[in-house]
Amino acid sequence: MTALTGTGALVRPWFRRDRIMVPIWVYAIVAAVVGTSVSFKGLYGTPEALREFTTGIRDNSGALAMYGEIYSQSIGGLTAWRFGAIGSALIAMMSVFVVIRHTRAEEETGRLELIGATAIGRQAPLAAAMIISAVASVVIAVFTAAGLVAAGMPAAGSLALALGQVGAGLVFTAVAACAAQLTDSARTARGIAMSVLGLAYLVRGAGDAGGASWLTWLSPVGWVTQIRPYAQNRWWVFALFLGLAAALAVVAFRLSERRDLGAGLFAARLGPAVGTLGGPVGLAWRQHRGALIGWTAGVVVYGAIIGGVAGGVGELVGDSSGTRDLLAKLSGSDADLTEAFLATVFGVGGIIASGFAVQAALRLRGEETGQRLEPILATGTGRILWALSQLLFAVLGTAAVLGGLGLASGLVYGLTEGDLTGQVPALLGAALGQLPAALVLGGVTVALFGFAPRASAAAWGVLAVCLFVSEFGELLKLPQPVRDVSPFTHSPKLPGGDVSATALITLTLAALALAAAGLAGFRRRDISG
Repeated sequence: MTALTGTGALVRPWFRRDRIMVPIWVYAIVAAVVGTSVSFKGLYGTPEALREFTTGIRDNSGALAMYGEIYSQSIGGLTAWRFGAIGSALIAMMSVFVVIRHTRAEEETGRLELIGATAIGRQAPLAAAMIISAVASVVIAVFTAAGLVAAGMPAAGSLALALGQVGAGLVFTAVAACAAQLTDSARTARGIAMSVLGLAYLVRGAGDAGGASWLTWLSPVGWVTQIRPYAQNRWWVFALFLGLAAALAVVAFRLSERRDLGAGLFAARLGPAVGTLGGPVGLAWRQHRGALIGWTAGVVVYGAIIGGVAGGVGELVGDSSGTRDLLAKLSGSDADLTEAFLATVFGVGGIIASGFAVQAALRLRGEETGQRLEPILATGTGRILWALSQLLFAVLGTAAVLGGLGLASGLVYGLTEGDLTGQVPALLGAALGQLPAALVLGGVTVALFGFAPRASAAAWGVLAVCLFVSEFGELLKLPQPVRDVSPFTHSPKLPGGDVSATALITLTLAALALAAAGLAGFRRRDISG
């Protein structure tokens, strides 16, 4: 028996386990890329419109920081600009979730120890997880390339963009594999891998916005744009992805050999001899503070970029009536162009913040499956009190994330326009207006935890559906009843739009009802059910 014995035997059931999560990622990413390409064809149907828009992009440092440089004045070039860096980041996120789920999370729950007692080699679980992640990236790339070609894009450029997606997926599959060896916590491993992704995106953004191409070459996310799909189609850049992915994979397997099963390469720190938490609320704060700091820091950077872009939206769009109409429809108001743009991106920010709400609420299930809940309940702490202490930080943390988004964008935009006193409170209120909708996603997570605990992770799928419906419902002309499924459809479109107290109250009551139902189900069911 070798270290890789049984890899194939693990791949089959683990593919089956991912039969819902991975197809959702595949569909969402492919539909977003192809749908955006089709919409660009309708918006910029003439060479003059393309030239005006691409010139505006190159003169806007905020747009360059967020999406990257544009290398071709064509519909394909616009598509690669819009989804080159962001699409690769989404695929990287999927790869991180898949690899950590089948490696560190399985060790944390003790299931890999049972698997290891069979005729399964020591390295087989890691190899199987990396294979599943790599195959998922390849499937996304194949469907993306086929969809773009079907939409009328050149085949060579479509293939080049798809190879960039595969490359990003392979690199961050290996990054996640390395992160899984460093710590004994799946949450921490995900945090390490996502921090690497965030750093890579920031380095790429700094390089593109500042005209420092050498910085862009330091980031694998930047390599996706440096392939230059639909322009030069630099095929040799794909070799950089393969080389880095292979090197990191070797490191991951070597690290796996040097640690004990269930442990990380870095030993967990011992706690104090005398407890200092003071109760379930103190424990919950200790557990959530790291994630809260990371999420808030990320959205602050996002908000600062948005604030910098907002002032130049008029020049970026130019005389394109199609883009102006699309922004008006996405924002749901007849506000001016800048306000429509801000309302649209705050809608995206609300969905991002709901990711924290889902993650924080899923901590309930993580504590239960990690067998850390029963010792807490043995102290006399009730189930509902413990759960409420966790959910307190899910609510306050989501509000803090949205507050950071609003403050950062308001400060940067206010400084740009010379109107701090007006823009900071306006944009802070616009960001916090997304809070009720974000909490509905948290309520859905609690409801799943209470009644279908083994399906709690499906909350991420609900979030993906809301993201797709909210961001691409207008582009794809989805029926209004389908769009109404997303709570973000009913959020106020601020700044510039009207605030409906009825909608805010309804969303808040829905979040409370879902959470209350989930807690009632949790109270009645068995622990670790």
